Amino acid sequence: MCGIVGYIGARDSAPVVLGGLKRLEYRGYDSAGIAVLENGEIGLRRNVGKLENLERSVAESPLRGQIGIGHTRWATHGQPSERNAHPHISMDGQFVVVHNGIVENYLELRKELKAQGVVFKSETDTEVIVHLVEKLASAGHDLTEATRLACLRLKGAHAIVTLSATQPDRLVAVRIGNAGGVVLGIGRDEMFIASDIPAILEYTRRLVFLESRQMATVTRDGYSIQTLDKMPVDAPIHEISWDPVGAARGEYRHFMQKEIFEQGRSLTDTIRGRIDFDSGCVILPDLPLTPEEAKRLKRIVTVACGTSAYAGLVGKFMIERLARIPVEVDYGSEYRYRDPILDSDCAVLAITQSGETVDTLSAMEEARNKGAKVWSIVNAIGSQAMRLADGHISMQAGPEIGVASTKAFTSSIVDQYLLALHLGQLRGTLTLEESRTHTTDLAKLPDLVGKVLDRADEVQKLAKKLFQYSDFLYLGRGINYPIALEGALKLKEISYIHAEGYPAGEMKHGPIALIDEHMPVLAVAIKDSVYDKMISQIEQAKARRGVVIAVGTEGDEFIATKADHVLYVPELPPLLSPVLTVIPLQLLAYYIAVERGCDVDQPRNLAKSVTVE
Repeated sequence: MCGIVGYIGARDSAPVVLGGLKRLEYRGYDSAGIAVLENGEIGLRRNVGKLENLERSVAESPLRGQIGIGHTRWATHGQPSERNAHPHISMDGQFVVVHNGIVENYLELRKELKAQGVVFKSETDTEVIVHLVEKLASAGHDLTEATRLACLRLKGAHAIVTLSATQPDRLVAVRIGNAGGVVLGIGRDEMFIASDIPAILEYTRRLVFLESRQMATVTRDGYSIQTLDKMPVDAPIHEISWDPVGAARGEYRHFMQKEIFEQGRSLTDTIRGRIDFDSGCVILPDLPLTPEEAKRLKRIVTVACGTSAYAGLVGKFMIERLARIPVEVDYGSEYRYRDPILDSDCAVLAITQSGETVDTLSAMEEARNKGAKVWSIVNAIGSQAMRLADGHISMQAGPEIGVASTKAFTSSIVDQYLLALHLGQLRGTLTLEESRTHTTDLAKLPDLVGKVLDRADEVQKLAKKLFQYSDFLYLGRGINYPIALEGALKLKEISYIHAEGYPAGEMKHGPIALIDEHMPVLAVAIKDSVYDKMISQIEQAKARRGVVIAVGTEGDEFIATKADHVLYVPELPPLLSPVLTVIPLQLLAYYIAVERGCDVDQPRNLAKSVTVE
């Protein structure tokens, strides 16, 4: 859950940067660093562990200068260590970079740079960026252009800030995709850069938000923004209110909207530090499990409620496919009332965003009493579900304020994918090559999520055509059947429209009687093994005058001839597809609720954490 802070102005930059990083500590990290330009030289301090270690280093060996950048890192490539911490510095000591995201093609770039004589000092993917910038600057480009050209070489989603001793009048910030936000703070003869609003609210409430594929050249007197294609951008300035809630919400109208759009970053944070991308190995340090224990497992039971239960249904497909362990999914609210059959060869996996859901906690206690292993996937550090479990996986989604869960849902799906890979590796059901393929697919996910979010305007326009309907039917098959359930739940929760999710093959066993021109049918029909079956369901709905909205795969022109409306998502291996297919449904529910004038963040009768039966 990396944090970025940058400053240029008349103040001593180190306290500003360190203070900003302190206000981003809630995002989690395993190391931190700061770079300050002083008298033409870049001073660098980096430490493993908490910010207090870095603050101690700076106090013992002060950094003084009026331009600086800092970073809190959660490891992706390379273990937590001083040499792997950001900022990363070039071979000539003239350039530094901080970075959020995953450079998907870093192995290719690293090989290329090594052939050109670059000596790498870390194991990280980020280091290729600073060496690219140095190479391009040595060819005659200024810092802005060298950063732009370097970014054009990168695959994936990124937030990047560069600083150079050769041009001490500027910082350059770039956002590509949705790996993290980039916020510019406008002061009086000073400017600030941050990955999230709280870092700089002490100094300014006048903020500018970079969009994907935009970059800013920031000086103490102001800033200029252009696209990576060198088109100038006139970005709006947002006046953030002094109300703490309004400030936290930032540029967004609702927390739910903000949290939907944070999913590129939250998924990056969920993946971060848990995969060795060179080997494909998954590391889950808080879920202690030996290969022998993994091989003894005969069954996994997932217990959860609401959205988390639907995430568990997605995870069932992942774990059974990759680890070859049977998985049952049960509602936490029902589980303990039927005297479940459990033993020491069974693991019970509890999924709960808050970690305090009483029904799920009761199911965990039942499992513990019957001798099963108890695991949890939870977003709230230190919650009961985390403490009760023998091992846990933290969602790392960050605070989720909206009652209707969005980013915690997709994070818990990815956590189960990581668990499935981990179990598959321990049990020997996955080869190293298969593991590398799966982790490479996972590394692409945040960028693809960003591409789906880039189509939000299309969903908003569709919502204006649909918000007056009173009933919806959601259909899906296979791993996307739970997404039909989740899409219907989101619509119910925040717009108060009646909606049902069904396995598409069951439509003809009852729900087809309801279909007419007054009941829109939403079908998840991406290009996968059940695509032809879903096309058949769409045709059956159309034959009964149903209005059909399809979630389809980019480039599929055929589905547009069958459905009335198509919401496209990028192509992705089927096991990860639910992370993409759910996002248009989240957006559709949100925009319909807005059109209906509903209280999106606090829908009636619902609570974020259900602590009573």
